[in-house]
Amino acid sequence: MRFSKLLSLAAACVTTVSALTPAQWRGQSIYQVLTDRFARTDGSTSASCNTADQNYCGGTWKGITNHLDYIQGMGFTAVWISPVVKQVDGLTGDGAAYHGYWAKDIYSLNSNFGTAADLVALSAALHARGMYLMVDVVTNHMAYVGCGACVDYSTLNPFNSESYYHPFCLIDYTDATSIKNCWMGSNTVSLPDLRTEDSDVQSEFNSWIAELVSNYTIDGLRIDSVQQVNTGFWPSFQAAAGGIHALGEVYNGDPAYVCPYQTSITGVLNFPAYYWITQAFQTTSGSISNLVNGINTMKSTCSDTTLLGSFLENHDVARFPSLTSDLSLQKNAIAFTMLMDGIPIIYAGQEQAYSGGNVPYDREATWLSGYNTGSTLYTFIASVNQIRNRAVYIDSTYVTYKAVPSYSDTTTIVLRKGQAGAQIVAVFSNKGASGSSYTQSLSSSVTGFSAGQTLIEILSCTAYTVDSSGNLAVAMASGLPRIFYPTAKLTGSGICPGLSGVSSTSSTFITSSTSSTSSTSSKSSTSSTSSTSSTSSASSSCSSVAVTFNELVTTVYGTNVKISGSIAALGSWSTASAVALSASGYTSSNPLWAVTISFTPGTSFEYKFIEVNSAGTVTWESGSNRAYTVPTTGCTATVSTSWQ
Repeated sequence: MRFSKLLSLAAACVTTVSALTPAQWRGQSIYQVLTDRFARTDGSTSASCNTADQNYCGGTWKGITNHLDYIQGMGFTAVWISPVVKQVDGLTGDGAAYHGYWAKDIYSLNSNFGTAADLVALSAALHARGMYLMVDVVTNHMAYVGCGACVDYSTLNPFNSESYYHPFCLIDYTDATSIKNCWMGSNTVSLPDLRTEDSDVQSEFNSWIAELVSNYTIDGLRIDSVQQVNTGFWPSFQAAAGGIHALGEVYNGDPAYVCPYQTSITGVLNFPAYYWITQAFQTTSGSISNLVNGINTMKSTCSDTTLLGSFLENHDVARFPSLTSDLSLQKNAIAFTMLMDGIPIIYAGQEQAYSGGNVPYDREATWLSGYNTGSTLYTFIASVNQIRNRAVYIDSTYVTYKAVPSYSDTTTIVLRKGQAGAQIVAVFSNKGASGSSYTQSLSSSVTGFSAGQTLIEILSCTAYTVDSSGNLAVAMASGLPRIFYPTAKLTGSGICPGLSGVSSTSSTFITSSTSSTSSTSSKSSTSSTSSTSSTSSASSSCSSVAVTFNELVTTVYGTNVKISGSIAALGSWSTASAVALSASGYTSSNPLWAVTISFTPGTSFEYKFIEVNSAGTVTWESGSNRAYTVPTTGCTATVSTSWQ
């Protein structure tokens, strides 16, 4: 049995695109979608989805297609979706097959997710945006509702005879032979383990994957349960798929166990790094040294760490915010995952700080967030993706440069990636949001930056200059990460607009920053400052200084952005008297709101931005009050920030 002629004809209507090679996948950034839990066809953002029920909640391929703006808005270039094939039916004691890993018929589609035309349309929509499709596949097993000793093999397609399977035995993960030959699952839903070492099984899977990739113009594969399959299976399977890149799941934290799989499959998920990153940043006493040693071990053990899939969360592990509510620790862990070697993967809901624990509670419905593009981690992930995408664009060798942990102490790790002159240097801390303000001095041997070189810290949009000795004095505060990139390489990028074109004659003012730890609220009662960058013109003193506030914030039609602050010029915290910003320079890729206000030199104040919708409802940005002191030299100044 094969896919029907109708499906092939539907797929033939898609414009042909060149599949991505493993090397081309290095420059991508992946958003993982559990298809049933991301978006519904009806567009609902309130439809209930109780993860404890372990049942279908209604997510579809058409729903994904309708929300590609949301995904692409974070800078992702590829989407990984759940297995697409037909599953066992019904709600069992182990739940339903909403996740896609209990296949009944690999030559039919899961109708809960939509039709063949819907899947074709999703692939076409991604390619029309210059994005790519990664599909999850399972070759280790099929599924049957019932005990392992009572499987009716005739219900399974195409492997419809007991001869295709290993004899029933439940896996003992302490025994290597058991891992390869025994069964996953349970006696409620048994997962008959296929004899992938047999030529007829290999041949059938090779034919199937070739058709699947062709019919739906698939660009990459995520492969489930790789360690449970004989390693000799993978080379011809991947070749049959057209040689597209594959990320295999080898659920183990030992590099010596995981890395050898890269000799038979081009990529694996970086589970060892997942464990080290989680351990380093889930508490303020996490082990930075283990992370440093682990990263170096992976580089020396794996054949190519730049082809691995790096992640902090997925559908099989507890959400990181379930381990810590500290937003600064969350930001460090996310940014490290995205900037280390490999292809970064963000799991749907991570950008909304979902905090579900272990399976099934880590499989929340993304639609219940309302697809909030203003959430703290949504904008944070977008910023990190943006600088990584810029680095890849500027220097094609960035993706093959092996990241170096160039400095570390008990609370800090510095990661450098990229050739000199186009390198990203990121400073990570596990001090947490309560961490004090201090200066971290980094030498040129750590950063690779040269004396007098101008840089931008892209998360706070703060301009820096390396001193004459080649040292970079990094202002650290509230345990937040810092990401540096050469100013000269940011011209025209849209990253930190107003700073990337700052001339060498401009004076730079650096303020400390704190994390945003609260949700939408009014002004803070404390006087902590938040991320700010400021430049002033180098001229004689003036009686007033024209300060331009540039604020990056994505808004919907009918919403206005205003600035409210502690002095009369900013309305003395009265939202009715707040000063409106202009959206004349606003674009979807650069959502800039701006206003210029004159102040007396030396004036100090606190402020925040607010959104006012068409009904007059006011939403304050979260986090601590911003603080600013008007320069005493120069007649103009610019403050560039992003919504927090």
